[in-house]
Amino acid sequence: MATETSGGPVTDRLTERLADPWQARLDRLRRLVPLPMLAVSTAAALAVPSSTAPGWARFELGLPLALAAAVGWTIASVRLRGDASTRWRLPVFAAHTAIAGVLVWVNGLYGVFAYIGFLFAYGLGARWRTAGFAATALIVSAAMSGGYPSSDAGKALTYVVVAGVLLALVLTTSSITNRAVDQNQERGRMIDDLAEANRRLAASMAENAELHDRLVVQARQAGITEERRRLAGEIHDTLAQGLTGIIAQLEAAEHTRQRPSESARHIGQARTLARSSLTEARRSVRALRPEQLQDATLPAALSVLAETWSLQSGVAADVHTTGEQVSAGPDAEAAIFRAAQESLSNVAKHARASKVRLTLTYLDDVVLLDVVDDGIGFAVGLAPARNPHGFGLIGMRERLTRVGGTLTVESTPGSGTSVNAVVPVAGSTDGGRR
Repeated sequence: MATETSGGPVTDRLTERLADPWQARLDRLRRLVPLPMLAVSTAAALAVPSSTAPGWARFELGLPLALAAAVGWTIASVRLRGDASTRWRLPVFAAHTAIAGVLVWVNGLYGVFAYIGFLFAYGLGARWRTAGFAATALIVSAAMSGGYPSSDAGKALTYVVVAGVLLALVLTTSSITNRAVDQNQERGRMIDDLAEANRRLAASMAENAELHDRLVVQARQAGITEERRRLAGEIHDTLAQGLTGIIAQLEAAEHTRQRPSESARHIGQARTLARSSLTEARRSVRALRPEQLQDATLPAALSVLAETWSLQSGVAADVHTTGEQVSAGPDAEAAIFRAAQESLSNVAKHARASKVRLTLTYLDDVVLLDVVDDGIGFAVGLAPARNPHGFGLIGMRERLTRVGGTLTVESTPGSGTSVNAVVPVAGSTDGGRR
């Protein structure tokens, strides 16, 4: 079975019915009521003689005209049934009015048929509706007053009075009807606007849902990338540095095999580094703070770090703290501590320094760490692949950036190196901009 899905008369009628149920009801009455009313009027006219027209008109004019109207209306109703447009309504109304006017002249009982002209006039639109109501009222007035005006003054006066009263009522009703129709059309436009707004809203919601899905995917990918960077930094700061220290201690132990006490000391330090590196690796996997910061403040943790590093590297390191100590937050303090670790590791591996100074400064909105050594320095502008400090500096900078901090490195060959790390204090709105 075929189904009409778009366009065509069926869809148009359905749309009109849904948009204006009252109009659809009137259209149905216009198709169904005329023939029964014409049949009733004709039967009554044949049964009751009329005094308003010659006797011959009763059969020679009235009955043929009624039959012609019935045939014509049957054809017209079939045409209207398949077309919901308004272009046929004015010709149909004009034909009905002409036939009804003649039939009322033949017999006033045809006023029953003439009365349905109001139904057709209602569908003419604002331009012709009032005129249609008035024309129908004049014909119905003739049926009510006993005929159209003639030489009989009393009869003419009766028609004028009835027509005047009926016209007044009809015109008042027409004004109210026109206003109601306008309001109904305005409501229809509002409904159309709301439907369009709902359609656009649905499209926007669908677009937003698609965008949300994309953002979720992007956020997931960003989270994966961020976690990889974090793990890379943690591996570099813990396992890589720990293994480097272990290798250095084991090599030192091998070189001092002839001195058992000193060799044992290096082996013990290697063992301590291995255990510490294992602990840090486990904590890194769980994304916890550095072990040194668990039960100590940042200045105390840096002092222990510098002391342990000096024992392992043989390079003097001291720590100075200035300013009123405040908490910068767990992540910021961890970033500062890792920056100190990486800086000291670079000094041990590359600087050939004799001393290192770590300065921790607390200001109102930021915490600064300066690591300065008297080593051989390096060219800061070299690419990471040619710069021995390059990848470690990249890791420090990324870690500090994640907490809103910055990293500055100053060095020239033969003049030592200065590393400056800045992080905002927790709750600060302009940290890291100094």
